[in-house]
Amino acid sequence: MAPEQPDVQHVDVLVVGAGLSGIGAACHLQDECPGKSYLILESRGAIGGTWDLFRYPGIRSDSDMFTLGYAFRPWKDSKAIADGAAIRSYIQETAREHGVEAKIRFHHQVLSADWSSADARWTVTARRTDTGATVRFTCSWLTVCSGYYRYDEGFRPEFPGEERFPGQVIHPQHWPEDFDATGKRIVVIGSGATAVTLVPNLAGAAEHVTMLQRTPSYVMTLPGRDPLARFLRDKLPEKLAYPIVRWKNVLLSTAFYQFSQRFPKAARKLLHRLTQKQLPGVDVGTHFNPPYDPWDQRLCLVPDGDLFRSLRRGDASIVTGRIRTFTEKGIELESGEHLDADVIVTATGLNLLPIGGMTLCRDGRPVDLSETVSYKGMMISGVPNFSMVIGYTNASWTLKADLVNRYVCRLLNHMDAEGYVAATPVAPPEGADQPFLDLASGYVQRSLTQLPKQGRRKPWRLHQNYIRDVQLMRRGSLEDEGMTFSRGVPTTTEKAVA
Repeated sequence: MAPEQPDVQHVDVLVVGAGLSGIGAACHLQDECPGKSYLILESRGAIGGTWDLFRYPGIRSDSDMFTLGYAFRPWKDSKAIADGAAIRSYIQETAREHGVEAKIRFHHQVLSADWSSADARWTVTARRTDTGATVRFTCSWLTVCSGYYRYDEGFRPEFPGEERFPGQVIHPQHWPEDFDATGKRIVVIGSGATAVTLVPNLAGAAEHVTMLQRTPSYVMTLPGRDPLARFLRDKLPEKLAYPIVRWKNVLLSTAFYQFSQRFPKAARKLLHRLTQKQLPGVDVGTHFNPPYDPWDQRLCLVPDGDLFRSLRRGDASIVTGRIRTFTEKGIELESGEHLDADVIVTATGLNLLPIGGMTLCRDGRPVDLSETVSYKGMMISGVPNFSMVIGYTNASWTLKADLVNRYVCRLLNHMDAEGYVAATPVAPPEGADQPFLDLASGYVQRSLTQLPKQGRRKPWRLHQNYIRDVQLMRRGSLEDEGMTFSRGVPTTTEKAVA
């Protein structure tokens, strides 16, 4: 093997990202692979990832915290939908309690990773965002836990006439710390999770808030505090109560998703009826009746119906229409209606950035993600000792992250036991033509060409179903037709191990 460079630090596992997934990965490594050395590279200067970056008013989880939280560290509050600060503290406390903080290298933005078949290791190049220096690490396994959002830039279409509008135009991803909504007329452009969070949290202080949407979304209310969690708190020990509440929420969300997929007309009618009950004086058929079926895009959840309350009180209103132009006083719609505004918030979505924007190479040859096939939703064909964490689109992110992180630990221990130095997925012989993310949301559709494909059967097809995935990821075989292993032989002679 090539001699180690003196300024290059080697670890068994290198984790990219110190957010919810990365901290979880580290905790699982310590618990299930205690002999493995690891480091976490984080491009920013703090723990928390998305929950540290986004600071707009009211930012909160759009999944319940009993499933968004870690299975190994119970969420202790009965509050089901938590604000961003509480989630950030939860991640930070988990890292501190498990001794993970000392393993994080902040201000390390990973630029590239190159796998050497001869050495059976990755060389990872990072840039110090605080000093500009270039640093390198080597590792035997590389796991990317950076999510899929681009942190430095959200999706921001240009609107006609923007230069004419004299007021503030704000994208939620870059919310100004000193913003004061008091007395202002605010138009929030968008209909997704960010918009339905912002509107009720700006209403009240503002003179008025208008949610302007081109296309409606399905919006469903959820109790802010979990009734079962409150009931069990004084009845059972925490270690018993937490998994009961967690599985109750998994089963309910899975059941509603499956119901929506199998009976979309019935699901649409149910959501329509529930929304009408919340908004008796609002034209629900216009403003809450999307042209797509439930769960073709992610459902928007509002705790205790806060958006609906704001609309009922008149602090906020909703308008469905297309923008013709910005004006000196606000926004003119194609219908001719004019929305007066002092501030315009462009809650127009996010940009995806696969594997944190890093470039991958194998033996110096670039890897094009779009030409690879996903293996169990966590590895990619032709790339050894590499995993990535991408959460569910129809359930809590952490449910999937937990499965992937534990599977990596199983695989690492299996490789050690069998003397393998590399695990490399292969594409299915019949090819693959399924999208990596089966979601019609704009941020997904804009980026599908950059992502791996999925096959039509397992292990190249991972269903958006936590219960089925538990069987595959926790109990399924580590050696199957989609995986090859090697004991240090050249890549060209690798064979699948039966």
